[in-house]
Amino acid sequence: MKIKIYSNEYYLPEKKLTDEDLLIDNPDWDMLKIIEKTGISLRSIASSNQTAVDLAFEAGTKLLKDISFKEEIDLIILVTQSPDYILPTSACILQDKLGLSKKCMAFDINLGCSGFVYAMSVAGSLIDSGVAKKGLILCSETYSKYIHKNDRTCRPLFSDGASATLLVSSDSNHVGPFVFGTDGSGHEKLIVRAGGSREPIDNVNSLNPLLEMQGSEIFLFTLNFVPKCINSLLIKSDLIIEDIDLFVFHQASKLVLENLIRSMSLNKNKVFINLTDVGNTVSASIPIALKDAETQGRLKNGDKVMLIGFGVGLSWGATLITWVKT
Repeated sequence: MKIKIYSNEYYLPEKKLTDEDLLIDNPDWDMLKIIEKTGISLRSIASSNQTAVDLAFEAGTKLLKDISFKEEIDLIILVTQSPDYILPTSACILQDKLGLSKKCMAFDINLGCSGFVYAMSVAGSLIDSGVAKKGLILCSETYSKYIHKNDRTCRPLFSDGASATLLVSSDSNHVGPFVFGTDGSGHEKLIVRAGGSREPIDNVNSLNPLLEMQGSEIFLFTLNFVPKCINSLLIKSDLIIEDIDLFVFHQASKLVLENLIRSMSLNKNKVFINLTDVGNTVSASIPIALKDAETQGRLKNGDKVMLIGFGVGLSWGATLITWVKT
């Protein structure tokens, strides 16, 4: 696709959840083992009155303050699985809050860990085909609102956060190709059951929807499908693994990333990891990692970067971008 990333920013809530905080609620937890598996020591947590729209607004505002052509943005996509409402579409709310043109198309994508790659494909296709000129992708999640304080699988892992990525047209092909996949038979491996029409929340009992994750099953799914996804993308791109300058995976956990590096025999120096102080921010994890990689000087003009998302759905997707310094 003849598109490129023009700008990329993110926002993390001010409230932080430390290992010590987890131990206060769960004194029997072995935090050393938990840290060894997750690689995470700090998580950002949305306040009780902060929503995914609020976080996305902060990320979007941060990006747009330096954009001179804000009125030309005619596409906004919000990737989230923790929307403010069942309806209306949260992206419509953000169009107004961010002061974007009323000629802007706006819609949500209900995807988690693979969502940013999917949104890149959709936004890129709309821009590349001429339907849109400039597209803003917002990824925002508040998974913490779905997690019980005693959940040892999910609470040490997930973090709230939002990203904002602006795509514009380019003279050269800087994005693609793409590889996608789905295995819906595993949809119950990572699920929030209550809140939809199949299992409505009982207002009488005021039950909160809770996140359920079968960690070992998600781990096996990742090791089974992600290497195949990477190899498929390399074949589709007519490249070999040594041609890739940087791998940016969904920041799932230390255990997952280390095993992917091992199974693919990847050069550790070519794999960017930032989850220690950020956590697993679901759909926002890849663009947040991209921004940190840029800030840390890990991205050079012309670098070939592979983005790989995988998780809830079960869903996966990967793409290549050629890094262009704006």
